[in-house]
Amino acid sequence: MRKIKERQAIEILWKTHKYEVMWHDQKSYNRIRAMLKANCTYDEVEKEIQNALSMQPSKGSVVNAYSHVWGYFKKFNRVSEKELFKKLKDQYLSDQVSETTLLQFIYCMTIYYNIQYLKESSLIQNFNMTDDTDNDSLH
Repeated sequence: MRKIKERQAIEILWKTHKYEVMWHDQKSYNRIRAMLKANCTYDEVEKEIQNALSMQPSKGSVVNAYSHVWGYFKKFNRVSEKELFKKLKDQYLSDQVSETTLLQFIYCMTIYYNIQYLKESSLIQNFNMTDDTDNDSLH
């Protein structure tokens, strides 16, 4: 019974952090997914998540996670929202906006469309809309 409870805790931990991990490092995301298929402990997964979150996100990992999270909105978004999604991605890739701008957009879409799964994600929970700093990383 204890193994079942630990496995449930691991699943909740991963559910909460997977998009933030993806934002920081795709390789870490893949490594943790592989760990979850094996026999791993909560502490091992938590350590890997913390390692991933300590990494500076690359443009590729940010765009990948941004695009992946966008999938939650693509079935019911407005044309203007889709255009803004694409415009912000292009502007980010050409260094015209920071990753914080992408996070702000995803945050606003999540709240507006009330996507509960994303609202429970650390990517959304850790984003502070009132932060006026020009910080280009999630933390």
